[in-house]
Amino acid sequence: MASNLVSITRRGFGETTRRGAWWLQSLVTFLGFSAFIVYSTWAAFQGEHYTFGPYLSPFYSPEIFGASPHAIFGPMPSWIPSWLPLTPAFLILWAPGGFRFTCYYYRGAYYKAFWADPPACAVGEPRTGYRGENWFPLILQNLHRYFLYIALIFILILGYDAIAATQFQDGFGIGVGTIVLTINVILLGGYTFGCHSLRHLVGGGCDVLSDKPVRKGLWSWVSKLNRRHMLFAWMSLFWVGFSDFYVRMCSMGIFTDYRIF
Repeated sequence: MASNLVSITRRGFGETTRRGAWWLQSLVTFLGFSAFIVYSTWAAFQGEHYTFGPYLSPFYSPEIFGASPHAIFGPMPSWIPSWLPLTPAFLILWAPGGFRFTCYYYRGAYYKAFWADPPACAVGEPRTGYRGENWFPLILQNLHRYFLYIALIFILILGYDAIAATQFQDGFGIGVGTIVLTINVILLGGYTFGCHSLRHLVGGGCDVLSDKPVRKGLWSWVSKLNRRHMLFAWMSLFWVGFSDFYVRMCSMGIFTDYRIF
C-alpha cells in the first residue's frame, strides 16, 4: 500500500536551492525603508523649515499646534513641558505611520527585509517556531482597518493643502511646490484607495455584488488600484519624503521655487 507521508527537511538560515540573487529584493527593501525611516525621523525632530509661503510639508499636516501661519490652534500649549522634544509632526505622524506599518503589502516586505521571516521564498529563516499575528505585538496589525479610516481623512487634508498651495501673497498661482504637493496627494490617494481593507469595506463582505451596482463599481475601482498597490506604496513613500525635502530646501533658501503661473 502506497504511503502518503511526506518527509520535510527544515532548511538552515539562508539555505536554499534557488539560483540567482534571491537576496537582492530584500536588500533593496531594507535600504529603501531604512533611508525613509532615518530621514522622516530626523525631519520630524526638526520642528522648523516645514513651511514655505503657502506650502506645508505633509510630515506636519495638519499642523494642530505650531509657530507657522498654518497652525490650526496656534502655538504649542503652555501645559506641554518644554523639555519634551515635541514638534507638530509628532502630533500627527502616528496616523499615517500606523497605516503604512500595518499595511498588508508592507508587512510582507519588511518581515522579509528586517526580520528574515523568511528572507525570501524557499529560503531558510533563523527561527524554528511560528507565532503568526495572534500574539503581542503583532496582533496590533489587526488595527489596519481602523488606521484606514484615519488615512482617508488625511487624504482630504492633504488635498486641501494642495489647493492652498495655489494661494500666494499676490493671489492665485502655481509654483513648482504646488505641483510637488499635488503629485503627493495623487500618489497617496492611489496608495490609500487601493488598500486591501478598503476593497473589503466597499464590496468584499458581500456574497453577491451584481445586484449592488454602486458597491460593485466601487469594488472594481478599488480593485484596479489594488493591482498596483506595491507600485503606489513605493512611489508615495518616496514622494511624501521628497515633498518634505522640497519644502525644507525652499524654506532654507537652498532651492528656488519657480512660479509657473
